[in-house]
Amino acid sequence: MGTRERRERSDQIDRELVSLFHDALLHVGITSDEISLTAVGGYGRGELSPGSDLDLLILHSGIREEKLKDFVNAFLYPLWSTNRKVDYSLRTKSETLSSAKLDIKVILGLLDLRFIAGNGELADDISQSAMDLWKKEYRLFMPMLRETLDERHDRSGELAYLLEPDLKEARGGLRDINILRALSHIDSIEVALDRVAAAESILMNVRDALHTVSGRDRDQLLFTEQDKVAELLGYFDADVLMMDVAKSARSVDYTAARTWDRIEKVGKRSLFKRARPVGIAKGLLAFDGEIAIDESFDIESDPGLGLRAAAIAAQRGLHLTVDACVTMAQRLTDIPTPWPRQSREDLVTLIGAGEQMIETFEALDQEGLISRWIPEWEHVRFLPQRNVLHRHTVDRHMLETAFRAAALTRKVHRPDLLLIAALFHDIGKGFADKDHSEYGEELIAPLARRMGFPEEDVATLSLLVKHHLLLSSVATRRDLDDPQTISFVLSYISDAQSLELLHALSIADGEATGKTAWSNWKAALVQDLVDRCLAAMQGVEPARQLELTKEQLDLATSGKLKVRIEPREENFIIEIVSPDRMGLLSIVAAVLSISRLDVRSARTRSVGESAVMTWLVALDAYAPEPTEDGLHALLTRALDREIDLTKKIDERIANFRKYPGIPTPPPVVHAINDLATDATIIEVRMHDKPGVLYNVSRAISKFGVDIRAAIVATLGAEAFDTLYVTDLQGNALSEEKAKILANQVENYLLTL
Repeated sequence: MGTRERRERSDQIDRELVSLFHDALLHVGITSDEISLTAVGGYGRGELSPGSDLDLLILHSGIREEKLKDFVNAFLYPLWSTNRKVDYSLRTKSETLSSAKLDIKVILGLLDLRFIAGNGELADDISQSAMDLWKKEYRLFMPMLRETLDERHDRSGELAYLLEPDLKEARGGLRDINILRALSHIDSIEVALDRVAAAESILMNVRDALHTVSGRDRDQLLFTEQDKVAELLGYFDADVLMMDVAKSARSVDYTAARTWDRIEKVGKRSLFKRARPVGIAKGLLAFDGEIAIDESFDIESDPGLGLRAAAIAAQRGLHLTVDACVTMAQRLTDIPTPWPRQSREDLVTLIGAGEQMIETFEALDQEGLISRWIPEWEHVRFLPQRNVLHRHTVDRHMLETAFRAAALTRKVHRPDLLLIAALFHDIGKGFADKDHSEYGEELIAPLARRMGFPEEDVATLSLLVKHHLLLSSVATRRDLDDPQTISFVLSYISDAQSLELLHALSIADGEATGKTAWSNWKAALVQDLVDRCLAAMQGVEPARQLELTKEQLDLATSGKLKVRIEPREENFIIEIVSPDRMGLLSIVAAVLSISRLDVRSARTRSVGESAVMTWLVALDAYAPEPTEDGLHALLTRALDREIDLTKKIDERIANFRKYPGIPTPPPVVHAINDLATDATIIEVRMHDKPGVLYNVSRAISKFGVDIRAAIVATLGAEAFDTLYVTDLQGNALSEEKAKILANQVENYLLTL
């Protein structure tokens, strides 16, 4: 199987057709000057597979219809009599070019036109005219081409991730390579055909082998034929074959996606002035819907640049340029172990972007960056699952699970752990002698430690990966009315937070697998099981208030504003002690925000007449490093109402909205009374963005209640704020008032 065999097959058919062509001319009485026999499509390229149709275009200079009919019958009857499939068209030059302007398939076929017999000048004339038309009027053809492309992809799916893919029609298949070749003829469009050359050879060879072993012209590679194809091509087994197919298809798809991005930009630049690059983060520029690396930035000094770029691209709905990915692959140094907190948060932010994450992740994976950061990923890349329940390869299934999990982050207290577990829940697959859940537990623990997760989180991630099938298995195989069933689950999952995470992971995994594995019936059974288990537990404990040191207590009694700043890796710990007052939390949060300090976590607590606050903040791009004196002065002015904080926050939000980002789930606000502290706990879960805590605390303060303590966490792109509030007499709110407050805050956040 190979290019030479396909060329020889085409040449052999050429010889047969030339003989039949001239015999038919003599039989009907037509001269070779009046007519031309040409090949188009794959046959035109000399790439004839064993089962391929013969795509012919018969050109003529105006021969009478009746005479043409006699010629066609005389020419093609010998082929039809042998059951050879022939797809032919019979046209003049004007008819050909008119059809080409209306039908994208016609113009694409003409770009591969090859003369076989008859009037060579007529064939050359049509070929050149078609090429000129394509180059000159390509903007006319692009919408038609895109429409047929999208329709075909929707119908046939993605070749790289399907277990029984169509080698020709699916996304990333041979049809897409032919389109890339056609696009390369347009001078203003750059197409990296060299990136798909090896992929084309592999896919063509597999297609040839499929035609041979099946004895048919079908291009869908079914389970039943994969072993035979693998054997014919000399692969060790069908799994190795399918990994090669998936790898090739992803290379094609990646190149095609980047090419279409360039086409869209060419179209925009013809209508609008090219956008000026804008700094969007340290070392990164945004323009024309893409993120590029600032050429003046010292890439080698910042190992976290790659994950930061990916997180921002995915969350803002932008593309990483090919040059950016290649440059990072060549010049980025390794992320230190354990990872800095910011790199871990950037990975969580990337995963949490949902469907947009998949494109960004694939761009990094194509350049080998994912495997550099996470060596365990290399084994599951392109790994097929020869299982009728699964639709995708292992790596794509894990990406799909993470995408589904991103929609469930409002339902759990630790969205970061859910997203990491979703991405790596099947990391143990592909080892024949090992149970993938148990081996996954072995792999995820050191991986989580390298990422810098504390041991408590490592244990939770290990539990989730090991038992990710537990709820589905128990719910569908055991009697839920039997108390032993609940005891069995609780023997593995002993706390409510782990149970809610496992429930969300089960949903995401099931939905990513498909309707065969996850139905409404199964979802209801799992929900019933979880409800019964939760009933046997005490529920998820709320975050605990800040425990104060003796030094902090002493500062609190001074009644003065104090600010202390301590660098912590790439972040800063800011400790603020201030006389307490209504709305203090929103004022401090606003001051930090307008200082371009992004809050990663915080704990605050009122003590007597003062409030003690500990903030972990990250420095926004191009912001000056904070100083104790500068922050003290700004806080003093804000507390004295010398600054219009609302206006400043609105300005920062407006700047953020230049790249508004991807759609996100709406905020969720819960209110519960905590008997231990005699306070009402307000839990806010929402997408992180500038001014979140300012707006949350401002909305609560407007209700006429006092914020006594706050625990703030930014987990990837999700903000999870827990606020302890009381009425002005220091008591918890009534259940009715607590519910009203939660609804008011949620409705307010929806307007932002």
